[in-house]
Amino acid sequence: MPQPRFARFRFDRSSTTPLNRQLYDRIRAAIAQGRLRPGERVPSARSLAAQLGVARGTIDMAYARLLGDGLLVTRGQGGTIVSGTIPAARPAREPAKAADTRDGIRPFQMGLPALDLVPRKLWSRLVMREVKRGAGESLAYPDAMGVFALRRAIASYLALSRGIAATPEQIAVTSGYQGALDLAARLVLKKGDAVLFEDPGYGFARNALRGLGMRLQPVPVDAEGIDIAQARRSKARLAVVTPAHQAPLGVTLSPARRRALLAWARDARAFVLEDDYDCEFHYSGFKPAALKSLDGEDRVFYAGSFSKVLFPALRLGYLVLPARFADDGARHCRDLGRGHASLEQAALAAFLAEGHFARHLRRMRQAYKARRQALAEALQDAFGDGIDVTLPAGGLHIVARFPNRGADKALAARCAAHGLAASQLSAQFIKYGAGKYGAGEGLLLSFTNIAEKDAPALVARLKQALG
Repeated sequence: MPQPRFARFRFDRSSTTPLNRQLYDRIRAAIAQGRLRPGERVPSARSLAAQLGVARGTIDMAYARLLGDGLLVTRGQGGTIVSGTIPAARPAREPAKAADTRDGIRPFQMGLPALDLVPRKLWSRLVMREVKRGAGESLAYPDAMGVFALRRAIASYLALSRGIAATPEQIAVTSGYQGALDLAARLVLKKGDAVLFEDPGYGFARNALRGLGMRLQPVPVDAEGIDIAQARRSKARLAVVTPAHQAPLGVTLSPARRRALLAWARDARAFVLEDDYDCEFHYSGFKPAALKSLDGEDRVFYAGSFSKVLFPALRLGYLVLPARFADDGARHCRDLGRGHASLEQAALAAFLAEGHFARHLRRMRQAYKARRQALAEALQDAFGDGIDVTLPAGGLHIVARFPNRGADKALAARCAAHGLAASQLSAQFIKYGAGKYGAGEGLLLSFTNIAEKDAPALVARLKQALG
């Protein structure tokens, strides 16, 4: 944007609208009306502040929101430029939720891997190769337990990466984690049975179990993970846990707690469902062992999903069954459906067997480690002593607590009004949110889809949203 355009801009200092919002609205309107075209460079924040006679922070906040909306992009030495146009008919003051999305992503949105890292060309090539191979039995009904090549590839991967010894016959391909949860529940539970559930815990799993008619027995989580001693006298038939990185607190289940959990299952003749949803993403120290790898009594169901390592739309996960349930599991799969789309399963089998999966994980781990650090530093820089950032050894999100800003429900609502998808921690608790096991208030902020260079601008926008 040439400097004379800005020189003519005048703030309405009598208005109740903040100066940074006035500038944001003016630039947004200029882009919408075509007066600012894609590729045009805007002045630096320092230069513009001097031209307009305002503090540089005013310019930084306006630019941060425009960057967050995707209307401006930074080009390093090339400065900051206009990235695109927006519909002129859209009111400039309307919350720009649609402009905050990219492929359905909102900043800080939980549950999504880095979609910009998906190897789209490679995946397309593998799928097309399977299409060309499609003939005979590959076009008939698939095996209800899953394409055998995929189950064999999963078994090989788990043996090498997680120390889990399982045959392909023990592995059922499912529609993501909830499909695995549903199958495990049907194999060991009947309506009205009690289930031990981490508190806080994964909301979708909680709702799914309640939908099946199960009674949830919340068990508190502290710095060592689920405190199974709190449920030793329980008559529950199943415990649902996330040992590698507890969802949502991120803590790793300690060795002593692992032994206690397995002892409970043995003594109670019960079972454990291990949700290992993000075990691949550990950034410091040794990656925690799978609970299933320690399962000498064969009482652990092990669930994994490709939603967090490839893309959620694939809708493929798996469940490793204790050997005693292999036959019943196959029967349930046949009764519940005729399997899952075999084309995607075959492509995924090739993705694992040909080494693409391991290379993809290495790339994601490196990117996530850098993105996590960038977001944590940006949060600390922006909020200083007003924030408590929890940075566990692994996982896909950061837990941020704001002790002086009120209830996290209100904070999450303010974020939503600004197009930010911060999630409230307190909503993940059933019973123990206000108990002795730590503060139950905070925001869950995913870093997977936030490039390092974008972290400061998005955090500036978060700070503006929180007020």
